[in-house]
This record gives sequence, structure tokens and C-alpha cells, in this order.
Amino acid sequence: MYDRLVLDFSAYILAGGKSSRMGSDKAFLLWKSGTLLSNALQLAGTIATQVKIVGEPEKFAAFGTVIRDIYPERGPLAGIHAALSSTSTQWNLILAVDIPLVEPRFLEYLAEQAGSSEAVVAAPLAEGRAQPLCAIYRKEFAALAEASLRAGRNKIDPLFAKIRTRLIEPEELAREGFSEQMFRNLNTPEEFSRASQGG
Repeated sequence: MYDRLVLDFSAYILAGGKSSRMGSDKAFLLWKSGTLLSNALQLAGTIATQVKIVGEPEKFAAFGTVIRDIYPERGPLAGIHAALSSTSTQWNLILAVDIPLVEPRFLEYLAEQAGSSEAVVAAPLAEGRAQPLCAIYRKEFAALAEASLRAGRNKIDPLFAKIRTRLIEPEELAREGFSEQMFRNLNTPEEFSRASQGG
């Protein structure tokens, strides 16, 4: 089933955050043999033939196709909205640039779960909450995001209560050999240093 589904997948890297706690642009921090951005693009490319960046074209155009937020300065929900408003595919991976520990085989598993369910969103549950920035969304989620943004509401999680979701619980993650730690996002120099050293 997965091979068939792959053709109807796009992926979007959310790279437009302020990186205020990090002190420098997270997307360009050195990671392994590249940067956090190149790592995220490569990771997303394991399940999608089209991978685009959501952020400022002035900053990211050299690295691929860039989608600009329709609702600027409104956080990750605006990035998800911009991605889903522009996509031509039913399923869409949304991946934050600052969660480099996600395993390619988890994305394959997530794609399988999304494609075999009727859910609008498929996402892992880790640290007691859904992880909306490592999730697969159907294009139709754009309308819900739009309504929320128009109403001045920027939070993603409350929207999940309004739709059918496929949440991958910690027990399922463990059973499939995945660690909740892979969804850690790196917000500070200390967190980045620990993660890059394998801590």
C-alpha cells in the first residue's frame, strides 16, 4: 500500500520560526554533514517526491521551492495553512526544521497509518501531547486552519478535537521500536549541543 500512496504525498518543511531562544537561525545550524534545513529536506524526501519549504523566499529560495505564509507572524498554524493551501496532493507531511532526530522509517510508518485511515491528521503522541509539526495532514485541514486564523486563534492542538485523527500512542511507538525522544525540538544552544553530541 505504501508504494501506491507515495505518489500522492507532498512534504513541507516549516522553517519560518523566529529562533529567538536559539540566538541564530535554526535552519542554518550545522548538523551532521549539512544543516538542519538540509537534514529536514532529505528526511522529508524519504516519503515525498515533492518537498517544499515554508518560510521567507528571500532567505530560502536557494534551497528549493518556498511557500510564504498567507497569515504572517502567526506561528506554525499559519505555516501549515500556507502549505495546505498551496498543495496539489491529498496527503501532506508537515515537518518542523528543528526536530532532526526523527527517523525515516517512522515517517514511512506514519505515511502508512495516514493512508490506511479516514483521518484528516495522523500524528504521534509524545510527552503527553500530539506532535502537530511531525504529522501528515489531508489538504482539507486548510479550511479549518483558515477559520481559526481568521478568528485570531493560532493554536493547532484544539483543532484536532474537531476532526478525525489517527494518533500514534506512546505504547504503539514503543511496540514499533520508536522512541518518543525523536520528536524533541531544539530551541536553545544547550538543547542543540546535547542532541548533536547524541545526548
